[in-house]
Parts: sequence; C-alpha cells; structure tokens
Amino acid sequence: MEKNDFFDRVFKVVAKIPYGKVTTYSAIAEVCGVKSSARTVGWALNSAANSNLPCHRVVNRFGALSGKIHFGSPTLMHELLESEGIEFTEDDCVDMKKYFWQPTKN
Repeated sequence: MEKNDFFDRVFKVVAKIPYGKVTTYSAIAEVCGVKSSARTVGWALNSAANSNLPCHRVVNRFGALSGKIHFGSPTLMHELLESEGIEFTEDDCVDMKKYFWQPTKN
C-alpha cells in the first residue's frame, strides 16, 4: 500500500466527520484498513495542516487533544471544538460517550 493512498483514505474519512462530533486516530486507521496505523493517521493529518479538512475533530482514544500543538495556538483546537458545541470533561478531554462518531467503510 502506498503512503499517498493511505493518506488519501484518511482525508476522505476526516472530511466526513460531522459538525459537533469527533473521532479517533485509531477509528480512522481501522476504517482505512490498517488498524495498527493510528500514528500514521496523525502524520497524514499533520500533512493536511493548511487544508479545509476538519482535523480538529480528531482526538486520541481518551478524548484528549493530543494534536493541539499542530494548530498554531495551544488553545485553537479546543476553541474550535467548543464553537461546535462539544463539551469537555473535568480533565479537559472530549466527552467521548456523547460526541464520538464511528466512521464506517461507506
């Protein structure tokens, strides 16, 4: 599998994340066919930094904003999610029970 092919599949999934929802690196990796490639999903998202993709809607499996350092401001990712109505737990993680979106292989 070519890196660009995997990245393109990641971008297609990210483009489908609904407003007001989040998904995880591992959920994206799994739907792209390589369940163990969550880290590669992160690399793909880093390469899409200046795109119109809603990369801010991708969090780690605990709901933590592990990619926030790639948004130019340490608070921008949090602000973008809050602007979509997403709420955070006391430990500053997305409430995954309420906001998680499971991508499918459509």
